[in-house]
Parts: sequence; C-alpha cells; structure tokens
Amino acid sequence: QFTTRVVSCRAAELRPEGGGEPVRGFQVVLEDTILFPEGGGQPDDRGLIGDVPVLRVTRRGPEAVHFVPAALEPGAEVLLSLDWERRFDHMQQHSGQHLISAIAEQMFGFKTTSWELGRQRSVIELDTPLVTAEQVEALEKSVNEKIRDRVPVTVRELAADDPEIETVRSRGLPDDHVGPVRVVDIKDIDSNLCCGTHVSNLSDLQVIKLLGVEKGKKNKTNLVFLAGNRVLKSIEQSHSTEKALTSLLKNGPGEHVEAVKRLQSSVKLLQKNNLNLLRDIAVLIARDFKSKPAPKQLFVLHRKEGDSEFMNIIANEIGTEETLLFLTVGDEKEAGLFLLAGPVEAVENLGPRVAELLGGKGAGKRGRFQGKAAKMSRRGEVQALLQEFISHQNPGA
Repeated sequence: QFTTRVVSCRAAELRPEGGGEPVRGFQVVLEDTILFPEGGGQPDDRGLIGDVPVLRVTRRGPEAVHFVPAALEPGAEVLLSLDWERRFDHMQQHSGQHLISAIAEQMFGFKTTSWELGRQRSVIELDTPLVTAEQVEALEKSVNEKIRDRVPVTVRELAADDPEIETVRSRGLPDDHVGPVRVVDIKDIDSNLCCGTHVSNLSDLQVIKLLGVEKGKKNKTNLVFLAGNRVLKSIEQSHSTEKALTSLLKNGPGEHVEAVKRLQSSVKLLQKNNLNLLRDIAVLIARDFKSKPAPKQLFVLHRKEGDSEFMNIIANEIGTEETLLFLTVGDEKEAGLFLLAGPVEAVENLGPRVAELLGGKGAGKRGRFQGKAAKMSRRGEVQALLQEFISHQNPGA
C-alpha cells in the first residue's frame, strides 16, 4: 500500500483486452504510484485507489496513467493498494526471462530478440532457427542451478549518457524515454536495461520449467517456459487430469497413452462399420420407395443419425428426374443437415426458400441443393411448401 495524491482526472474510454464495447471511465494521474504501467514485454499491475478498482495502467511519457471506472477528486489524498498475487507472478516470469535469456546466450550464443509474458505461459524469441531437445534440457538444468545458488538481483540507475550503458544488454530505449536509465543486475550472470518488476533473489523464482520450443518467425525459435508458482499450478492441473483419466480408463498413469490408442482404434473401426451400415440402410430405403406400385412425386425423410453421403445415396438410388426429395439428418429440435433433390428447375426455385425456412444456409447445382439447418423443427413447413409446389405443377394430382 502507498499513500499519494490525485494530480488529474479526466473522462476517457478503455477498450477491453478481449475486444468488445469500450468501457467508460476516467484516466487518473497520481503524484507517484506503486502500480507498474505495461511495457518492456510485461503486462501492467492491478489494484485499488481507495476502494475504486484500477482496470489498466499505461505509460504516457514519464507519467503512469490509471484507468478507473469512477471519478477521483484532484488534490485528494488516496491510499493505493497493489494486487500482490498478480505482481509477484509477473516478477517471477520477468526475472525468469532475464535468467533464461542470459544463460541461453552464454551457453549457446542464442540472443533474445523479444519476449511475451502471457496469462498462462511465457515465450522468449531466440535468434536461431533451431534449438535441440538436448540444448533445452541443458538450459533448464543450468537455470535451476542458479536458482538454488540464491544469486542476488539488484537494480541501479544510470544517467542516460553514462558510457557504462554500452556494456549492458539491451534492446534499445523507447523513443519517448526520459530521466535516468534503469539496469537490472543478476550478480555475475547478467546486466540488462529494464523497466519491469523483478525478484530480489533468484531463489524467489522457486523453479523454472522449459516446456519446449515452437517455430517462430523467419530463422527464429520460440522457447516456452513457466516460472515459480505457475509451475506448481501446472503440476496441480496435470495431476487432476491424471486422476480423472485413471478413473475413466481404469489403469495407472503409465498405461494411459496405450489405453487411449486402443480406444482410438476401436472408435475408428466402429465409425467405419457405422458408415457401411448407413450406406446399406440408405440403399434399402430407396429400393423400398421404388418398389411401391405407384411412386409418389414427393419423398420426405428425417433421420437422427446420418450425414450428407447418406442423403446423397438415397437421392442417387431413387433418381431425381421425376421425384422431389427432401431429406434431413440431425436432432429434430436442434440443428442438422438437409438435402433438396429433384428436377433442376424445381430445385433452383425451391432451394433458397427451403434454406430460409430452416434458418440455414446452402448451395447447389444440377438438381441438388444442400446445406446446414438451424431450425429442424420447421421441417413440416418445408414439406407443406413442397406439396403446394407439386400441386401447382400438376393440378390434377
């Protein structure tokens, strides 16, 4: 917590990180702040000004701008409270990134070109097209040794024209930077220009887990990692998943993979058999219709199980030169698939109207119009439309 004063408060809008409508509120500048504004690859802090939540903190030149949903009186003394859990998580990930980047460069010559502190995991972009599994393993072992060595982490400030800045690892200063330059030192390991928040000793990182590498931009590799409490949370989630799979699969964790492979093979075989049965059923349905002494001009069928192939087999077997077919598959009260088949002119005329009635979309050619239906419950209305069409075409029927 920190006591300070409100310098200014003005109306503003905030665009939510996940998108959506802007939020109306106020931009507040304080005499000083303990909330970190987003920058340097690190997200901003959260907290309270009095009892008013701070929804975003950004930097405007030398000022930290706090976005809040309620107005604050300029000149008023206020108590600023920090969301420590969020801050400490960011400290662990950011100091972890400094350590990983420094050791990766020392061990393999891999320079860091950028990084991202994500909500679930963090990513370091390395200036190399390839990082082997053996290098990842060696890097993880080395950074965790440094954590166990309890190496101090300190912060110092240098004047912007201090020649020592040239010896410090850096990706450059922002164009609007003002004031002294901040350097974060990991004793005997790294010195880095940085505006972010950090632990005071590597032992505060607890542990670092390198999750592996992913292909990055051209000739770059993304190294994915977790630090500190995120490792513990990941283990907890994995253990919960493991327990659930043990209960479902009725075997131990070491047998889960083989058990799932056997299930996948069984499902593929069942799906194949099911498709064959559906094809046989489609042929039988069509032959039964054709065997009747006086075939009707309209054929309507709904089936819960089926697919586009099932419907097209029926249409092929019955023939669509004289008969108009309306076929649907799916849950009767929800969404599904439909096929309208028959004489080309009739289908071209009726297809879009059928799709509209079913609340869906479709397309067609050569006497077939098919697509997805959102309102299967309106099949009766479609059938009535088709019967009316046939009556108009053949008044004596």
